[in-house]
Amino acid sequence: MRLFALFLVVPIIEIALFIQVGGLIGLWPTLAIVVLTAVLGTMLMRSQGAHAWREIQRSFQEMRDPTGPLAHGVMILVAGMLLLTPGFFTDTVGVLLLIPQVRAAVMRQVGRRITVTRMGAGSATMGRDPHRPPYDDGVIDGDYSVAEDEPRPSRPPVDLPPEIDDLPPQRSPGGPGSRGSGWTRH
Repeated sequence: MRLFALFLVVPIIEIALFIQVGGLIGLWPTLAIVVLTAVLGTMLMRSQGAHAWREIQRSFQEMRDPTGPLAHGVMILVAGMLLLTPGFFTDTVGVLLLIPQVRAAVMRQVGRRITVTRMGAGSATMGRDPHRPPYDDGVIDGDYSVAEDEPRPSRPPVDLPPEIDDLPPQRSPGGPGSRGSGWTRH
């Protein structure tokens, strides 16, 4: 029901703002502002998105929890979609979502409503840290043997398939009378 209300209320707000701003500054300046915010929003989304992507990669490299950078990346994506949507209300919300402090506040509010449950895939993961390998002391036992490389048989290289070996030599590649097979004689 909330989503339906959102799809009903937001266009009404946008139409009202278009009428108010258009009446105040005129049609062409209003349209120019809408196009300008879309272009600037795309540029901001690209730079902020690249930063969020680097943070996600860094969290994976450092074995940290990636949920924070992923949430920032999703909010930047939503901000970009809002900035590309024509309208003053959606542009305002999109610009606000590009501010890191606003994103952190939104994450705190949403985080209060979400419950995270950790589930294991079986008895192998129960009762131990999921980020630790399944072995206890870090030592893996194994057997190995050193094998010497076998000597390669010495035989002359075969350059041409037998059916091409019987062809008369070509005078010029790609010239008249050439078959264009790609094989050459040495």
